[in-house]
Amino acid sequence: MPALGCSAPFFIVTDLRASLEFYRARLGFVVTYTGGGGVDAGEDYFAIVERDAAMIMLKEIGAEVRPLPNHTRHEWARWDAYICASDPDALYQEYIIRSVPIHRALADTSDKLRAFEVRDNNGYVICFGRPV
Repeated sequence: MPALGCSAPFFIVTDLRASLEFYRARLGFVVTYTGGGGVDAGEDYFAIVERDAAMIMLKEIGAEVRPLPNHTRHEWARWDAYICASDPDALYQEYIIRSVPIHRALADTSDKLRAFEVRDNNGYVICFGRPV
């Protein structure tokens, strides 16, 4: 069977610039693409951020289309994305130093993961972890 590569969640955001700053300064991602606005159309509304093999797409649509994180729809659907981390303990310490909003602390979970969850500036919950 053909092998699959990385997967990239697509988050609707309220303010693309603020989201890019959050992912860059707080989560350590690099902005690898911005676009959509073009030279004559004005501000960009789409971007891609990456850190190692993890990629997230961000899009600002407008005031009428708001972010809708999974946990706001049902408490059992906490995560909007899962990102495999080779060393969740070290990443957790990095994010504590960077004052990243922690949604759930680092722990060995009932899902058999060593993981923690953060909440981004739009309310999306991202789990970083690895199998135990």
